[in-house]
Amino acid sequence: MYLLGYDVGSSSVKASLVDVETGECVASAFYPKHETTIISKKAGWAEQDPLVWWDSVKHATAEALSDDKVNASEGIAAIGISYQMHGLVCLDKDGYLLRNSIIWCDSRAVPYGDAAFKALGKEKCLGHLLNSPGNFTASKLAWVKENEPELFDRIDKIMLPGDYIAYRMTGEACTTVGGLSEGMFWDFKENRPASFLMDWFGFDESFIPKIAPTFSEQGRLSREAAEELGLEPGIPITYRAGDQPNNALSLNVFNPGDVAATAGTSGVVYGVSGKVSYDPKSRVNTFAHVNHDALDPRLGILLCINGTGISNAWIRRNVVPEGMMYDQMNAAAAEIPVGSEGISILPFGNGAERMLSNSETGCGIFGLNFNIHTWKHLVRAVQEGIVFSFKYGVDIMEEMGMKVGVIHAGHANMFMSPIFRDTLAGVTGATIKLFNTDGAAGAARGAGIGAGIYKDNNEAFASLKRMAVVEPSGDERYAEAYSLWKERLMKTINNQ
Repeated sequence: MYLLGYDVGSSSVKASLVDVETGECVASAFYPKHETTIISKKAGWAEQDPLVWWDSVKHATAEALSDDKVNASEGIAAIGISYQMHGLVCLDKDGYLLRNSIIWCDSRAVPYGDAAFKALGKEKCLGHLLNSPGNFTASKLAWVKENEPELFDRIDKIMLPGDYIAYRMTGEACTTVGGLSEGMFWDFKENRPASFLMDWFGFDESFIPKIAPTFSEQGRLSREAAEELGLEPGIPITYRAGDQPNNALSLNVFNPGDVAATAGTSGVVYGVSGKVSYDPKSRVNTFAHVNHDALDPRLGILLCINGTGISNAWIRRNVVPEGMMYDQMNAAAAEIPVGSEGISILPFGNGAERMLSNSETGCGIFGLNFNIHTWKHLVRAVQEGIVFSFKYGVDIMEEMGMKVGVIHAGHANMFMSPIFRDTLAGVTGATIKLFNTDGAAGAARGAGIGAGIYKDNNEAFASLKRMAVVEPSGDERYAEAYSLWKERLMKTINNQ
């Protein structure tokens, strides 16, 4: 018997099959093999056609099922869905799409969120939503209301990307508290949809689909969808979550003090808190975690840094000798001492950073000495700079009362670099545990919890393979290099 998990991203859709008995991921596939097109009709806009996501779900499913290690007779017990956060999908009363989805990286709605924050007040928004309305899903809907009024009048239901994929599978419209919280539709004080914000924007509360628990039966695979996917009808969908809460789940991060991190093109630190809190400056975001309950809160505090792996990739393309691979870069940079002999790099060259109060500092290189520094110094300095940006954000999270002692991460992307791992452990004092997992496999295990196949998360993730553990070294040079980096960051911000 298998569990089937999907990770519906903006680049591709991944499908993974997990064996119920062993907990092993026996097959996985992704589609398309190139990045999914992002439609950008104007600067700052980003849209995707949800029908393309559905087509990718079908292709990824077919490829995963065709793996020689999959025994078709075993059957699939449940389905779980992870998805790109903050997107807006609009359906009419017949369930048809009204427009492309406005996805997470679209920035057109910023003025609408700012106007709501100013009108409703900081105390009201942060106290009830735990965030400013910002550029989240509710603000995107406000843009549609003002700029596409005829289309807005035809809206029957709004959905997040994962809600739409589940709808295509089951024909049932529903969402979760976690999904509503990431869209700014959930009032944590009242424990219900945020009517005060919806009223201000002029939204009908009937737009919100039925609310289902994150771990629960959320509909069953319809006959029509089963035929399209090559599956048996009646399989229950028993879990859904946004990609960052799901990444934390995939690493068995459930309890207060647990922290998950990713470092791909952008980077995320996601910590679980046991109390309802927020950052007064809105430099980090707080959402309902997968196991949140009003009586026993579990909030995910999310720090997102735009300029992480993209900075390292830029150095590889433009600075290091042509043809050098990342592992060779890392080996060369390891010849350079901690602190890169005085070079500090601010890796913020990928747009405004929310962590820096939406400042757009750009990338900065400080302390470069033409007589002693080489390309190897720059490679080490950019990795240290990325880590220091993580440390800066972790300090904000600790100001909110969350102690970061252990960081869980997948053995992928920047976490494959020994310099990156050692620096992160050294400057934060946290132990880093690296695991072999991904979002689709995590969603499959989440489905096992939702279906009652696993009694809890510990049973679901008992087979999770730990690849390495990195302990903090106690080397004071990490703290010294971070202090210099932070001093240069503050000067840059203050001089803007």
